[in-house]
Parts: sequence; structure tokens; C-alpha cells
Amino acid sequence: MTNQASQATEASQPTKATTPPLWLLAELTYQCPLHCPYCSNPVNMEETFNELSTSQWKKVFREAREMGAVQLGFSGGEPLLRKDLEELVAYARELGFYTNLITSGIGMTEKRIAKLKDAGLDHIQLSFQSANADVNDLIGNKRHSFKQKLNIAKLVKAYNYPMVLNFCITAQNIREIEEVMTLSTELKADFVELATVQYYGWAYENREHLLPTQSQLVEAEQAINRYRDQQSGGPKFMFVTPDYYENRPKACMNGWGTTFLTVTPDGSALPCHSAKILPLTFPNVKDSSVQNIWEHDFSFNHFRGDDWMPSPCKTCDEKDKDFGGCRCQAFLLTGDMHKTDPVCDKSPDHHLMKTITDKAGQQASSTLKFRTVKNNIPVKMIQDLTV
Repeated sequence: MTNQASQATEASQPTKATTPPLWLLAELTYQCPLHCPYCSNPVNMEETFNELSTSQWKKVFREAREMGAVQLGFSGGEPLLRKDLEELVAYARELGFYTNLITSGIGMTEKRIAKLKDAGLDHIQLSFQSANADVNDLIGNKRHSFKQKLNIAKLVKAYNYPMVLNFCITAQNIREIEEVMTLSTELKADFVELATVQYYGWAYENREHLLPTQSQLVEAEQAINRYRDQQSGGPKFMFVTPDYYENRPKACMNGWGTTFLTVTPDGSALPCHSAKILPLTFPNVKDSSVQNIWEHDFSFNHFRGDDWMPSPCKTCDEKDKDFGGCRCQAFLLTGDMHKTDPVCDKSPDHHLMKTITDKAGQQASSTLKFRTVKNNIPVKMIQDLTV
């Protein structure tokens, strides 16, 4: 029996108990004006085509809301590249969603942010590549993008949105963590996520270049704590370290198929935004309702509960906390999506983490791959700016 046939057979079995998808991530497009080498979008760029239409997205929103979804994130790629963004935001507001735009800011204008405000957008999260203009522009491979981001940050405040900034932290910019916090304070940010890159998509391809050392992470956290101690008001800083240096895995997506639903530009429905790397056949909202997908599809039921768990997860008293860890990470690092996430020190594969982290800070053997860029920027150009 083929894998796909076996999935179809199992899909007809009684469903496991489910809770509604509270958080819907709408990846409107994979097109993007930036080319960051840590992007979590699929490496297979053929998936940038065949995007859902406006009416198809509205159907997804309506069906998810009817099931009880309350929060809707507009993401990508760069969602501002969708000309119907304002229409989709307005429709989501009519349905009662709390809406969040996750954006690089490139393509935003005052006219557009005013339209989004009128449409009812609740929240904007703006990303930066660095606090240094040259490094920011080089990592994103977009000239003058830093200046544009500064202007957008001011517009976000001017239109009374919460100022939420995201800095993706890698070996290339971790040394400037104090400058990042200073810039965030100057921009009057409310919340700042200092998110050390997690290794999926393009970031996995470029891990040798991007992974900070243990000492760099320790120094960065110490700098953040010093800054917090000196604060009297100002931004709330959240520091997210990479899984690779942990001894317990994250509770990925709060458990597979329990809370989060991602819909990709072509309509694929996923339990998490990276799940397409797994050897599973995922459904498409063009062919089935959100409710049918969420409650009955084989792929969504496959890792629900703990029946699927191997040892040591099966008998672990922490399995209800981390759910065995990340399925995508287990697959990327071991080749088996059913295994315990190797981040866990109870995993028989935990030794793999040390073989990876021991190489951090060494000269990488591979060439840095920029997302969709044919002529890659030499790594030395970034190194010269960040030393």
C-alpha cells in the first residue's frame, strides 16, 4: 500500500479528540523584496506560485472563525505585496478576528498604513535584520531598507499601534545586542523580540554560518539583563535562544493540531509553518473545508495525543509539557519524524546537538545561500561589517 493510500485509509478512522484552532496564520504570499538567509519559508521556491484568491482566503477565514479561531496573523513572504491585503483585513475584522500583520515594512507607505487602520488592523510586528544600517541592508540584500524600516516604525507609532519589533539574532549580529536595545528604546518600542534564529527552511541550509556560539549567547543574555536592570520604563525585551543549546525541547505549536493552523499561499493546510518538509501528504483548503481538515485529515491526526510516541517519550513524565518536541526538527536531524526531538537530553540522539554546536564559530564549509538570489553575497562582506 502506498503512503498516500495508507493515509487515506487512516483518515477514515474515528478522529481523536480535538480543540479548535485558536490561532490562524495566513501566509498570503511567499514573494518578498528581501532575501534573508535565515528565512523559514520553503527552499523550494516553486511554492511561491498558485496563490489563493481573495475569495478563497475569505472562505478560509470564515470557516476558521466558525470553528472558534480568534487570532489571525497575516504573514509571508511579505504580505504587503498582496494588493487585496486591506480587503482581507476588513473582512477578518467583520468576522471578529484580532488581526496581526507580520511585516518587513518594505512596501508600507503612510497612505497604506492609514487604509489598514481604517480596515481595522489591530497589530503590526515589524522586523529588522540589524541595528546597523549596512548590516541590515546586506543581510536582507535590499539597499536603503534600514532607512525604510525606521520610517515605518515612526508611522506605526503615529497611527497608535503597539510598537512590536522583531530582531532575528544570528552570529552576524549577536555582538550588537546592546545597539539593538538602544535602537528599540529610541524608537519607543513596547515589546521587542530578540529571537535567535530557529533552523528551518533557508536557516537550516545556512546553519553553519548563522549559529552563534555558546559564549556569544551567554554574553548576549548578560547584556540584556544589564540593560533591563538599568531600565526605568521603555521596551519589554524577550530573548529567545536557539533550541540547539537546550536540554529540553519546546512544546512545538503547543502540541500538534491543538492550537495553531497555518495555511500557505497555495492553500496547503499545515499544523505548523514548517511541516511541509515532513514525509506526509497535507490537505488543501481548495479541496476541503477547514473543519474537515482539522478534525479528520490523517496528517493533522497523525501526531495528536501520545499514541504515536516512541521511547523515551512514551513513558516520560514530561510528555504532556513538550509533546515529544518538534517533529520537523526530529526529521531534519535524525531522518525520522517519529523520534524524540534530539534537543532533549533523554533522547538517544542528543549527542547530535553537540556535534552541531561544537562547530559554531568555526569557518563554515558551505557557501551562504541567500533566499532566491542567484549571485550570492560573499560571506566575507558580512563578516567584515560585523567583526
